[in-house]
Amino acid sequence: MDYRDYYKILGVAKTASQAEIKKQYRALAKQYHPDKNKDNKEAEARFKEISEAYEVLGDESKRKKYDQLGANWKQYEQGGGGQYYGGQPGGGFGGDPSDVFGGGFSDFFEQFFGGGNGGFGRSRAQKGQNFEGEMLITLQEAFSGTSRLITLDNQQLRITTKPGVADGQVLKIKGKGGAAPGGGTPGDLFLRVKIEPHPGFERKENDLYTTLKLDIFTAILGGDVHVNTLQGQIKVKIPAGTQNGKSLRLRGKGMPVYGKTGEFGDLYVAIEVSLPVNLTPDEKQQLEKLRTMVMARSASV
Repeated sequence: MDYRDYYKILGVAKTASQAEIKKQYRALAKQYHPDKNKDNKEAEARFKEISEAYEVLGDESKRKKYDQLGANWKQYEQGGGGQYYGGQPGGGFGGDPSDVFGGGFSDFFEQFFGGGNGGFGRSRAQKGQNFEGEMLITLQEAFSGTSRLITLDNQQLRITTKPGVADGQVLKIKGKGGAAPGGGTPGDLFLRVKIEPHPGFERKENDLYTTLKLDIFTAILGGDVHVNTLQGQIKVKIPAGTQNGKSLRLRGKGMPVYGKTGEFGDLYVAIEVSLPVNLTPDEKQQLEKLRTMVMARSASV
């Protein structure tokens, strides 16, 4: 496999500045861009080639490592690949080169930087196993935010949720999964939040829904009542003539919007008018009189 000279591909000297490299790349990319060379396979191949070259030379860190490789290319090749680099047996860049140079490059980089059994004698370090679990919280805790102390591999972790976390939302705790073989990156811990049903509220996204039982007299005449919210009781004015089943909207009394300080959904209060029971004969008589008066007035209108 031939060594790829990215300086030659871009047509710049090895002493070229980063600005010169960038300027040359832009000129070539404009010349060979697929939009200007439709159905031209040669131009397409050339565009990919110069893009690959600039991916390395356009970054000072990548360029430095590429230059190190070039200086030791013959030693590397004669050593059978991966046995010698820069005077360091089994050396390399001190990391996974594919993380430096990215993916989708030519066979040149797949062979010598891809992190397989070739390429500087290194094997790609595997990531540790991801762990999964469930975190059960109340709706009140979802409203205010909470934390749980869990034990994982004999290590205690405190997991914190922000206000407004949703049922089924998955929390990712990076690096708290299984250990990686060969000293690679540890896996991650994924916890799915499960919110217990609440006896007084139903949640739909950021809004809450509840029911208020209202006596018939307040429904007819109006008045002040206390309504429960997850922030405590608040006083609400009931308009006179409120019908059974009517819904009151209390702005900003719903759930916090996750990740947005000071933003809340709304609370919808469905009115459920309660009828009086076990009336005395005198109370029934008074209601009969009231009905007669109301019916007479309605007939005269």
